[in-house]
Amino acid sequence: MTSHTLGAVDTPRVQAGPSPQHLLATVLGEYLDSSDARLPAAALVAVLAEFGISPGSTRAALARLVRRGLVASQGSGRSTTYHVRPDVIVHHHAVMHAFLAFGAQPRQWDGHWVVVSYSLPESGQPQRHAVRKALGTRGFARLYDSVWISPAPDAVAVRESLRGLLTDVPGARWSVMRARFEDDPAGQGPANAYDLAGLAAAYRTFVADHAALRADVRARRVRPAQALVARATLMDAWRTFADTDPDLPAELLPASWPRPQARETFLEVHTALGPLAQERLIELMAPSWPDAASWVTHFVAADDPLAAPRGGRH
Repeated sequence: MTSHTLGAVDTPRVQAGPSPQHLLATVLGEYLDSSDARLPAAALVAVLAEFGISPGSTRAALARLVRRGLVASQGSGRSTTYHVRPDVIVHHHAVMHAFLAFGAQPRQWDGHWVVVSYSLPESGQPQRHAVRKALGTRGFARLYDSVWISPAPDAVAVRESLRGLLTDVPGARWSVMRARFEDDPAGQGPANAYDLAGLAAAYRTFVADHAALRADVRARRVRPAQALVARATLMDAWRTFADTDPDLPAELLPASWPRPQARETFLEVHTALGPLAQERLIELMAPSWPDAASWVTHFVAADDPLAAPRGGRH
């Protein structure tokens, strides 16, 4: 599992349904590359209306992003403009790179697992919940009640996380180890800790759900008016995998693993819709922001997954 957070940048949580904050952060992150761009609120209201978000909800979401520090404001009253902080621009691009590159290369693995084992007193239920959440966020899976495993090569981060959570808990004990597992004929070892069947089904559903859109893209039937919402919906569906797939080494995956096909679908459609979504954004923003065409851009995955996304203003 990949964690996409950055220091003091307080990014909105992805929620079920069209969260105005999430949509605003997505638009600002994927289609702007400069903190010098000064947008009026009306431009963002017009964009989120495309997603069925009311003007009041958009303005409230914008105010929350300002309070969170993702967006800064300048001026007052009707002359107020908004811009994305430079460090937030950098954060958005790093996260977008992680999403676009996810699944491009198999994880290299030496056969060792990081194993976490812990014991907490009965009074430590809140800490037990916090430990499970922290381990899950870092891509660990529960093998047994208090034994969690991950093929991740580095144990330092999880060791520091546990230390921060449990050092002051009386009676708490924990260990972080690197280990190899013996053959597992009974299926009770590492392979049993992950719901690979469920994850494979989710990837196949992703491919099926976007098959019609992929066909429309290939036939050039998608118009700019459709592209912006379609691209955002596609990215939201894909980023779920980047946050939930433990990215296991190839040796641990079943035959015919469907992630490569899902990734091909995502990249083809996301890349093709980029210019159309950019065109639609400019069309929506220009009436209240005449400079929109000078600032709005889009990004797509680089041919080299280690390279930064292609795009931006030139």
